[in-house]
Amino acid sequence: MSEALVASSAPVTDPSVTGASGARQFWRRLLAQRAALVAATVVALLVLVAIAAPLLTAIEGQDPTTYHPSLVDSARGGVPVGSFGGLSADHWLGVEPQTGRDLFARLVYGARVSLGVALGATVVQVLIGIVVGIAAALGTRWVDQLLSRFTEIILAMPLMIMSLALLAIVPSSFPRPLLVALVIGLIAWGNVAKITRAQTLTLKGLDYVAAARLSGWGTWRIARRELLPGLAAPVITYAALLVPMNISVEAALSFLGVGVKPPTPSWGQMLTAADVWYQAAPQYLLLPAGALFVTVLALTVLGDGIRTALDPRAASRLSIGTGRRREARADADTAADGNAAAGASAGADASGRKEERA
Repeated sequence: MSEALVASSAPVTDPSVTGASGARQFWRRLLAQRAALVAATVVALLVLVAIAAPLLTAIEGQDPTTYHPSLVDSARGGVPVGSFGGLSADHWLGVEPQTGRDLFARLVYGARVSLGVALGATVVQVLIGIVVGIAAALGTRWVDQLLSRFTEIILAMPLMIMSLALLAIVPSSFPRPLLVALVIGLIAWGNVAKITRAQTLTLKGLDYVAAARLSGWGTWRIARRELLPGLAAPVITYAALLVPMNISVEAALSFLGVGVKPPTPSWGQMLTAADVWYQAAPQYLLLPAGALFVTVLALTVLGDGIRTALDPRAASRLSIGTGRRREARADADTAADGNAAAGASAGADASGRKEERA
C-alpha cells in the first residue's frame, strides 16, 4: 500500500501485513518448486566456485597462466602426455593441449569471467531499460514517441554483428571483460525498456498513483516511491532470464575471437581452441561446454521459478519439478496467515472501539 493512499485517511489494510504476506507467499511458492531449488543450489555452487577460484587453485598448487611444456608431446602436435589428457594428482582435470596450462585452474577462473560479464551486462541492461521505460511512460506524447522509436531501433540492431563491430575497433588496452559487459548491456536493453514502459502505463491508472499525484507529489517522486515497487516483479523476472542469455552471448563472442583475449581464461575462449582437439583431448572440449550447458540450464530454470513465484497466474514452462500441489498448499497457508492477521487486526480495532465507548 502506498504512502500517499495511507495519507488520504481512507480505510485500508495495514501495509506491513500486506508486504509481509506477499514476501512469505513468494518464498513459499519458490521453495515449493523442486526444480527451482535444485537450480538455485547449482547456481550458488557455481558462484562460490568463481569467488573461491584463487583458493581452489592454490589448494591444487597451480595457476591458469603458467605453461608446462614438459606435460605435452611436441612430436604429436602438443597432445597432453599421459592418459585422460594428462590427468594427475597435480592437475586434477588434466592440462591444455600445446601449452600444458592447468585445465582446472582455467575452468574455475573462466567461471569468474563468464558469470561476471553476464551479471555486469544484465545490470547495465536493467538500469538503462528502467530509466528509458519510465521516462517514456511518464513523459509527454513527443517524449514517449521519441523514446519508443529509439527503443525499436535498438531492438532492430543485430546484437552479434553490432558487438563484433564495436569490440573490433576498441583498443586492446581496455579491460576486455568490462568492455564485453558494456557492449552487451548498451546494445541489448530494448526489451527491458518495453516491459518497463508497458507496466508503468498500467500502474499509472491505479488509485494509489492517482492519490499520490493529487497529494502534490512530483513525477520522479511518484516513480521512485509508487512505480518502482510495482515494476520489481516483471523486471526481476526478465533479469533472471537475461543472465543465461548473456552468458551465451559472451561465449559466442569469445568463440569468434573478439571477446575475452588470452591469457585471461573464458569458457567461450576455451571452446575456440578446443575445436581441433576433440579427438586427441576430448576433455578440453567437453569441460567448458558442459560448464556452459549446466550454467545456462540452471539459470533458465531458476528464472522460470522466480517468474512463477512472483506471478501466481503464470503457469510454469517446466513439465517436471514444479511442485504444483505444494504451490497450492503454500498459497493456502499464505491466505490463512493473511486471514488470521486480518482477524487479529479487526479484533484489535473492535477492542479499541469498546475501550473508547467505555
